[in-house]
Amino acid sequence: MTVNLAVVDYGMGNRRSVEKALLHVGAIATVTSDHDQILAADGLIVPGVGAFPLAIERLRESGLADLILRRLRGGVPVLGICLGMQIGFDSSEEMGGADGLGIISGEVKELEAPGLKLPHIGWSLVHWRQSSELIEGLPYPCAFYHVHSFAAMPRDASNVLGVAEYGESFVTAVVRDSFYGVQFHPEKSSVHGLHLLANFASICARAKLSSPTSA
Repeated sequence: MTVNLAVVDYGMGNRRSVEKALLHVGAIATVTSDHDQILAADGLIVPGVGAFPLAIERLRESGLADLILRRLRGGVPVLGICLGMQIGFDSSEEMGGADGLGIISGEVKELEAPGLKLPHIGWSLVHWRQSSELIEGLPYPCAFYHVHSFAAMPRDASNVLGVAEYGESFVTAVVRDSFYGVQFHPEKSSVHGLHLLANFASICARAKLSSPTSA
């Protein structure tokens, strides 16, 4: 089944590269900030590169924050990538602090990496902590490409999908209900990144079959 995915455009992040990767795995993907298109999509991708406070401000001012939460309440799958994952948490300490969307309980803090350069840029092995449709068929451990200085800290271990290490162990993949988040960049992670995005498209297809009128 072909699925229509909306790459939420709030002016920050790697939107076009995510769109191209999704097209590569057979999904119909559109970079958009149009509310009607986002409401009609079978799944949402929230990308992001930059500062947490600016990202959440743009999402709220545009009404996209409420729209993402509305779609999640309807059971529509949402994948947050990098900053798009972080803004799903309660808050971040970046640039003096800001509140997030509160999808997953916890906060975002600067990586503790004594003697290492920040941001952390490069490939790191991800060790899975539980099974999920998002990572079905991926090896354990699995290398993914990271670019970040901050990391999310979920309060509930049941939300932790994968961890990696850079100076310290940090959470790099999370899940709660129909929200999935990855700190790494699947669109820059070669065959395994494409595999993960294909898995997400399959999740959206199954959700569409079970709840075709979900809001």
